[in-house]
Amino acid sequence: MTTGRRRRRRTVGRAAFVTLLVSLAARPVAAHQFASRFDAPVPVEFVAGGAAVAVGVTAAILATGAETPTVRRRVVEVPGAVGRSVSLAARAAFLLAFVWVLVAGLTGPRAAARNFATLFTWVVWLKGVALASVLAGSPWRVLSPWRTLYDALCHLAGGEIRLRSYPETLGHWPALAWFLVLVGITENLTRIPQRPTATAVVVGVYALVSLVCALFFGREWFERGDVFEVLYGLLGRSAPFSVTTRDDGGWTAELRAPWRDCSTPLSTRTLTAFAVAMVYTVTFDGFAESSVYWDIYAGVREAFGAGPEVSVVLYEAGLFGFLVAYLAVAVAVARLVRAARGQSGRDATVSATGAEPDGGRLDAATVAFGGTILPVAAAYEVAHNYGFVATYLGRLPTLSGFESFDPLWWLSVPLFWLSQVAFVVAGHVVAVVAAVAAVRRLLTARRPASGDRFEETRALTKRWTVLAQAPLVALMVGYTALSLWVVSLPVAG
Repeated sequence: MTTGRRRRRRTVGRAAFVTLLVSLAARPVAAHQFASRFDAPVPVEFVAGGAAVAVGVTAAILATGAETPTVRRRVVEVPGAVGRSVSLAARAAFLLAFVWVLVAGLTGPRAAARNFATLFTWVVWLKGVALASVLAGSPWRVLSPWRTLYDALCHLAGGEIRLRSYPETLGHWPALAWFLVLVGITENLTRIPQRPTATAVVVGVYALVSLVCALFFGREWFERGDVFEVLYGLLGRSAPFSVTTRDDGGWTAELRAPWRDCSTPLSTRTLTAFAVAMVYTVTFDGFAESSVYWDIYAGVREAFGAGPEVSVVLYEAGLFGFLVAYLAVAVAVARLVRAARGQSGRDATVSATGAEPDGGRLDAATVAFGGTILPVAAAYEVAHNYGFVATYLGRLPTLSGFESFDPLWWLSVPLFWLSQVAFVVAGHVVAVVAAVAAVRRLLTARRPASGDRFEETRALTKRWTVLAQAPLVALMVGYTALSLWVVSLPVAG
């Protein structure tokens, strides 16, 4: 049996295990289960206008054929002393908030809207940090409470604690499994976000597992196994601002092209699957709030005489469809790229990453374009959740006896609708630019340095670029159309 086949069998086995785990994880209800004044469908005319703009801009990008700009401009530098102080304060504050989630969840009020555990965990933490990551990159390395606890234990031990190396074959499977269970099922389809005690238990169990795994595998566990570090890191790839930490502890903030880090291949197949799951789950999150979803849910339950676990099956079925669609498109683009490279006289067996085959063209194809779909996930994350996050941030002061406030008091519902469409379309445009850059990079890999051969290759590249990127752009259009359709659906009462 070939190495590629063994890898694919292991992948199928792991996927089956994750599916079984997810299927047994929860009982379904509705998505966020918190109400706001923006719970209204976007009118069809807004959706049609957004779709027309998305298609028109896509056509314009493909028609120009210009080189993809890679903007990167320094905005501000924060001194080392200030950066270290702010990082330490943020780390301590988030650790205290984590501890208070456990305390409030077990001893505080039972109403979700009045308990710090539910409001902080599902609003500020899960969704709020995600929005911050989309804006300026992931802050989770600083905020992570289990990384803070692990660093403290390492400090006491006088060095890094690690019993063994992280197995390379695990890839990002632990993070993907946690994502499906915590975000895909727990947050979207259970009543746990409405139950402070259950929320505290989930947070406590995850923290304990993360700390134990970090003590066993070292810091690499956070990079591969921590769902929040992987999730926020992927969302941060399409951020228009980049905040990096210098050696002296200071920060450097830069303005950058949001497609810059989305056109390069992801590191593993499981990270690519994670990216597809992100796009699907945030879309399913919105769809699960609609009356259309609940009609399907009720129809399936009645047809098969099944219980409430039907929603878990529906979630899994949709995820499988997204994965198959992405895989088919990635393979199609890779084949077109190989055909183009063969036309230019170069080795037609070169893999989709621009390197020699390393164990399977299918693997290379799946990772080559995973980053290009991240802007779609990031944009819909913002469109779907920024009103929700802002509304409940304004209610946090009530937990300390103060009056609530509305940060979006100035935002009318029609303007909110327009902003939702604008975010989705903007994400689509960034994704298309990233897709064009990714395909062009593959087509121009190992280009001759000069002479007639260079001009011939460049001419062939121009002719093949539109054809090779067509399947990927079609996927982007499909994801965007689906997102716009979801925001137009009436919310179930």
